[in-house]
Amino acid sequence: MNNHYIYSYPQLYFGRLIQRYKRFLADIELDSGEVITAHCANTGPMLGVSTPNSRVAVSLSDNKNRKLPYTWELIQVNDLEPTWVGINTGLPNKIIKIALEKRLFPSLGNYQEIRPEVAYGKDKGSRIDFFLTGGEYPIYLEVKNTTWSDGKIALFPDTVTTRGQKHLQELMDVLPEARSLMLYLINRGDCTHFAPGDRADPLYGKLLRQAMSQGVEILPCRFAVTPEGVRFIGLAEHFSGELVSKAIDQ
Repeated sequence: MNNHYIYSYPQLYFGRLIQRYKRFLADIELDSGEVITAHCANTGPMLGVSTPNSRVAVSLSDNKNRKLPYTWELIQVNDLEPTWVGINTGLPNKIIKIALEKRLFPSLGNYQEIRPEVAYGKDKGSRIDFFLTGGEYPIYLEVKNTTWSDGKIALFPDTVTTRGQKHLQELMDVLPEARSLMLYLINRGDCTHFAPGDRADPLYGKLLRQAMSQGVEILPCRFAVTPEGVRFIGLAEHFSGELVSKAIDQ
């Protein structure tokens, strides 16, 4: 792996997006002129990151059993300031696991063990993305891929998410015996701030504010994305009360 990146992409093939449809499918015309149908791992509305005729990049699997050998990885947005955005939702947890192993987030303290997909919540009916132990307190850490933006502000969610609402409630429930964190992986390098996507899901925004008031920590992490790979560039400024949200709504 190139030490400059915490994740390096495999060989990518470039083209233009024709259309994204049926949530899982994207028709793309490659630079070679071939038209392919690629798998789209992102099942959400992909606001602002699925515009037809945008520059895109796909990877090619060597698994002969796959119905769709190509996977849609990146899209380029913003004609005035071209920015690559990572839209493959299969990658964020892999990226964060590497970041945790490299101890890129000092605020998490001196944890010793990183355990993915640990059962927790009511009747152990949910799974936390990462459970960190060995520090002063155990840490429950949930990861959310974030691609929607308004100018320099990254927003999550981009649609109503009952699952995301449930995660916030469950993170509140583990307090105060443990630390709980919501990590927003901002999968584009052009956003400097983070705020809840109140326009898409007002209840999520309300629950996030409630969770923070009760001690749930948020970690909005900025990542620069290029066809070569992904690198951590620091934390975004997050909303202070209603300040950023009001700016968005104006």
